[in-house]
Amino acid sequence: MGIPNFGILLNGYAISSPVKPRRGDALLFFNLSPDGTTDSVSLHAGCPVIKGEKWSATKWIRVASFDKVHHTRGNCTDENKSCEKWAALGECIKNPEYMVGTAALPGYCRRSCNVC
Repeated sequence: MGIPNFGILLNGYAISSPVKPRRGDALLFFNLSPDGTTDSVSLHAGCPVIKGEKWSATKWIRVASFDKVHHTRGNCTDENKSCEKWAALGECIKNPEYMVGTAALPGYCRRSCNVC
């Protein structure tokens, strides 16, 4: 019995990106693009254990809570207590996706960035 090929789709083509584990290794990947949209290329799966044991640990790093309700365009607020400080340091220009947002997803510091 062969090892299944867990591939991913890239522009409609299945590609494989296996990672051979070594003791002490870690694998980091992002499942969102910088604008907060889902990156379909991050689809992944684990291979079955053929011999020995498989140990894994998962650490999720989130931008915001899953149950977060995004404000409407008329609500001009900052959603982080550090927004004013970050805006003063130029983060509205350096990190606009988070601070200001996009048409699809409003940013977290819109008031401090003077965009509403």
